[in-house]
Amino acid sequence: MPHTINVGARSFFVTATAWIFIVLGLAATASALVQNAHLSSLLPALQPSGASLPLLSGLLLEYLQWVLLAGLVMSVATLASAIGLLMRLDWARRVFIGVLGVAIAANLAGLWFQHELVQSVLASSLARDAMPPQVLNLFGSLVTAARVMAALMTLSACLVMAWIIHVLGAKHIRQEFA
Repeated sequence: MPHTINVGARSFFVTATAWIFIVLGLAATASALVQNAHLSSLLPALQPSGASLPLLSGLLLEYLQWVLLAGLVMSVATLASAIGLLMRLDWARRVFIGVLGVAIAANLAGLWFQHELVQSVLASSLARDAMPPQVLNLFGSLVTAARVMAALMTLSACLVMAWIIHVLGAKHIRQEFA
């Protein structure tokens, strides 16, 4: 019996993925616009101070305007490629895969930033307040649990994005975009 291939058949996976990322892209774009507007209003007050920050945090604060602009570009690219994905445009599938790849790389790089930020906040907080050892042990345990949970959530999101990339590259999905 011959195999029948339905070229152009619409899969639920592509449609659901497109709609989810359209909603996420709209929310991210709106958030990025608000952040950029907020930063513009605070720009004179955000001059680097003499306080020593960890390396990555200092670089982030120094180039915060560019980081937020990159976030806006990524959210608009996500929105545009998700709309194109819904329309089954091949360029949009390729751009969407690229955007997810950049998001995975940014999330993995952000793991170090999460660690550095928590260390910085803890060091400044513990330097000001004297805590009894019992409270300090409990506080340390809660911070460790929060850091592990944040890392697991980040890695889980990266795995989901990698799985989406894998499925969008599969032959039966690629033929929808032919």
